[in-house]
Amino acid sequence: MDKRLLDILCCPVSKTPVRPLSRHELDALNSAISAGEVDTVAGITVRERLTEALITTDRKVIYRVDNGIPVMLPEEGIGTVQLTSFPTVP
Repeated sequence: MDKRLLDILCCPVSKTPVRPLSRHELDALNSAISAGEVDTVAGITVRERLTEALITTDRKVIYRVDNGIPVMLPEEGIGTVQLTSFPTVP
């Protein structure tokens, strides 16, 4: 992802900056998605594994990136509290 774009992106709700999800974090998220354990903030089950995502620097919300385009819609965010096996450090 373009560094300039990443520098201006933030959570649309909390205004917290975001960073790319690490490979380790992405693997943990995709494992939970495969197990049917992940819902969006709107309560919709996430069914497709992610190839790229952004996470707020406070590690509370994840936003998917589709074909290089960040999907920064509040209702599309994934709260990390529901992810029991999510890494505690990147």
